[in-house]
Formats: sequence, C-alpha cells, structure tokens
Amino acid sequence: MATLAFSELLGAPVFDTAGRRCGRVRELALVPQEDRARIAAAIVRTSSGDRMLPLTSVASINGGFRAKTAPAVWAQSNSSEGMLLLARDLLDQQVIDVFGRKVVRVNDLELYLETYTDPPTLKVGSVDVGIRGAVRRLLKGIVPVPALRALMNKIPQRTIPWEFVDLIETDPARRVKLKISHERLAKLHPADIADIVEDLAPDEREAVFETLDEEVAAEALEEVEPRVQKAIVESLDSDRAADIVEEMEPDAAADLLADLREETTSEILLEMQPKEREEMVELLEFKENTAAGRMTTEYLALDVNKTSNDAIEALRRFEGGVETVNTIYLIDSSGTLVGAVPLVNLVLAKPDTPLLALTQEPLISAPAGASERQVSELFDKYNLVTLPVVDEHKKLTGVITSDDVISLLRAKL
Repeated sequence: MATLAFSELLGAPVFDTAGRRCGRVRELALVPQEDRARIAAAIVRTSSGDRMLPLTSVASINGGFRAKTAPAVWAQSNSSEGMLLLARDLLDQQVIDVFGRKVVRVNDLELYLETYTDPPTLKVGSVDVGIRGAVRRLLKGIVPVPALRALMNKIPQRTIPWEFVDLIETDPARRVKLKISHERLAKLHPADIADIVEDLAPDEREAVFETLDEEVAAEALEEVEPRVQKAIVESLDSDRAADIVEEMEPDAAADLLADLREETTSEILLEMQPKEREEMVELLEFKENTAAGRMTTEYLALDVNKTSNDAIEALRRFEGGVETVNTIYLIDSSGTLVGAVPLVNLVLAKPDTPLLALTQEPLISAPAGASERQVSELFDKYNLVTLPVVDEHKKLTGVITSDDVISLLRAKL
C-alpha cells in the first residue's frame, strides 16, 4: 500500500484510454453515507468543463490518473450535493482530534493507495496538522518534486488517523446529507469536550451542540466558561436549548438562565417540561451568591423511620447526579431535616438497620440565605462533600456539592 499526499494529486494529469492528457485533478470527493474513508470520484477540469470521474472508472494512479472510459461519458460536475470535497471542506479547515482532545487545522491529507485491487482503491488515511503539510503546499510548483520530497523526509510528521477526526459542518442541511455526527467526541470526558468547544468559532460551537446528545451536551455545557456557555445557548433554538437545560444539574441550569437575557430565559422556560420549569422558576428566585443560589434540588431524602434496605432501594431508583448521593438525608413528616447518613455507613450496615442509627454527628446545614463565604467555610471546617440547605423552618430545600464550591473558588482566583 502506497501513501500519497493529497496536495500532490491536486493538479495531477488525467489521461484517457489512449494515454492522451484530457484534464487535471481539481478535487477528490468522498460520499460519507457510503464509505467515510474511500474516495468515490475525482473532479477533473477538462476542456469541456469540470467532470466527475468515478474511481471505478480509473485504471491506475501513478503520478496521475489513467481512466478506463472517455471523458465524454463522465458526468458534468454541476453539483457536489452529498459529497465531501477534500480541498474545499478539509484543507485549511478546523477539525476535532478526538484522540488528542483538541481542535486542529488541516494542512494536508495522507491518502492510502491500494493498487492490487481493480479498480485501485484510494482512501483517506490521516490528516496532516503539522508544518510538513503546510511547507509541501507552499513549495509545490516552486521546488522540483525530488527536492521537495527530500525536504519532507527531514521534517517531522504530525498526523492524526482519519478514524480519530470529527468534522465540523455549520450547515444543518449538509450535516444531515453527509451524516456528520459527533459520536466519537461524545465519548470524551465533558471537561475535554468543553475545552474543545471553547477553541471553536461561534458557528462551529453551535454546530457541535446541535448534534450532541442532550445529556452529553448538558454535561459539557456545565464545564464551559460562563461567557461561552451563554453564547452557545443564545445561538440555539429555544426548544433545543430547553432540551439541554433540562438535562443539566438544576443549580447549574439556574445559574445559566439567570445570566441570559430575560427574553431568552422566558422562551427557554416555556419550552421546558412543567415539572422542570417549576423547579427552575423556584431556583431563579434565590440570589445567586447565597447558599440557596448554589444548591441543587436533586438529592436523596427519606423519612426518618426508613431502614437501610429502604435506602438501598431508593439509591437504585435515584436518577440525579452521583455527586449528591454521598449522603442520604432524613426528614420528618413536615420535611424538617433531622439527620444525615453517609453512604459509607449505609454500605457497612446490616439489613433493616434503622437509618436514624446510622446518622453522622453533628448535623451540619446552611440557611438558605448564607453567603458563599459562609458556605465555603463550612465545607472547609467539616471536610464536607455535600451540605444541606434549609429554610427558616429548618425544612430541607436543597444540597450544595463540593464541585459547586470548587467552581466558586476557581472563579474567584
């Protein structure tokens, strides 16, 4: 299998069945719906205009293309709908390196040529994101080919395998036709996705968030810095934004909605499910720099008379974030906080042990109006992972998690 640089094939001669030169290669095209890597056709500039030469009609590729058919039978290249054109859509464009977890610029592409097949097979093998590809294109036609290739051998290679490349397409219609998704990107840690998104242009960020699964998009959005977070949400349709916000942690979602324009917040709230909308409206009433403004309403609270078996079953059914289940809170019939059971105590307890016997002393809580400084001091003094928030009647209203405090402290650095 031979390796070819895409830039070397651009402008390469095309010969007909009799060996006469009939044009030059202007583009190479993929049809992602059929095969994400295999080149389907070459767009050839001929005396009668641009024509599409299918790779199935190519006899050989060796310094140029030798066709099996006459140019007259090649279709006119009037439309590239459904095709990914390497020069137009990839060269000098940003793509996502899902292995290196970063945004990179494509300087060239490496193609793999399999000559033992009939017709020969040409596939995209990797993208060149280093100086080597840029220099090759810059000196093409200026430096003799042998000298250029000798120079290339002295420059370190920096490529990304094609299977680790996620494309960015800002046109929604083309995304559908080309079946461009971000399945590989979605498998990364939310913090890595956030770092990648922050390096993209605004329209590229929107394109990524339009294609990500709502849950993945929500987790990533929580990790994005507030300024970018706000810009992303405001760029999305209100129904799409609502779908993502519903999947966010309630406290993070409330902070985000509080930073948006009032009109945008109202539009998103209208698109949300009634239960989630009511929860958001309640959280938005609290001041952001208070304990209530930092809390989440997703936590696990059980009646004070429940047992360890009841708690295990409740944990199995709990759909909230894992950060909040480090502690199970006990409340009485009026909702008053009466105890806190660390998860480790529950795991070590015998079946049917009363939860009240597993509580941790002292019971630490914060009033809803406590300042961010007071909250931070409680976490530091008692080495807390979660902190319950209570109202003026000592009723449990929410929980603050350690990651919220870390985010708070990081923002103040």
